[in-house]
Amino acid sequence: MNPPKMTSSFNQAASESSQTAATAQNRAAELPAAKRPASDAESAESASGQAAPNGSEADGYSAGKYRTPDGAPADIVIFTITSTARKTAKKSLPHRELQVLLIQRKSWPFAGQWALPGGFCKETETMYDCARRELKEETGVADVHMEYFNVYSTPHRDPRGWIISHAFFALVHEQYLAGRQAADDAADVRLFTVEEALGMELAFDHKQILRDAADRIRQHMLTTTIAKEFLPAEFTMSELYQVIQTVVPEFEERNFIRKITSTQSREGIIEEILDHQGKRKLSNQYSQRAAQLYRFTDYSPQLSIYS
Repeated sequence: MNPPKMTSSFNQAASESSQTAATAQNRAAELPAAKRPASDAESAESASGQAAPNGSEADGYSAGKYRTPDGAPADIVIFTITSTARKTAKKSLPHRELQVLLIQRKSWPFAGQWALPGGFCKETETMYDCARRELKEETGVADVHMEYFNVYSTPHRDPRGWIISHAFFALVHEQYLAGRQAADDAADVRLFTVEEALGMELAFDHKQILRDAADRIRQHMLTTTIAKEFLPAEFTMSELYQVIQTVVPEFEERNFIRKITSTQSREGIIEEILDHQGKRKLSNQYSQRAAQLYRFTDYSPQLSIYS
């Protein structure tokens, strides 16, 4: 998606507009004060209830004095965790991988290269609105976990001009990406493991954006409850532990169940599920022995390095 271009008739239209405005101003000055139309400053004062800046202050500002960016896109790093059944005789947890959604660009610049999905923000929307719109276009979902995490403004990062990109990451359950199709401005759309994607020559500075986003969700995985975005509503402790390790491979906690259910700072994050008879609800989907099912609560602990 390219930023809008100025038409060749812009200067002519601006000149005609200035001449028309000057003529109207001269005619208005000839009218009696009671019939004269309110000036912009008077209208602003009436609308806001506050005094508008005096002539010298207003005359001192001109948008033409300042160089503005050529575009402000929202780039979105869409993460998911895929699960594949293992071909084993005994029941076991599926193989899980952290993957990212990439699109293959159809047009200049970087035609044919893989990139993060995104698009330019419109004048009528906020950056968050833009990101939500682009996320909906790429995945078909809107009500998912999405966070802003950084801005990218290195000079010459985009051959189209001075482009300042605002980056978001979204966590989308794999079921919502099963029937994904490329949008009109993309040649293809595909999931890659994060390691694969970081080994590719991505368009723009998207490799850096992806690397930063991956670091951010690894940090969040250990300090917030974002694991629930990759899990079903009801899950076992083994599933939760595996999801955490999928995002943070070096994570290891031998007393995981006890710490997450009994430690004062974490107690209340998850709860046991009971059936309609008030008995503990169990599942043996991934194990020979039935395991207790849990679910996340709405509780979010306030953790501090100082306490």
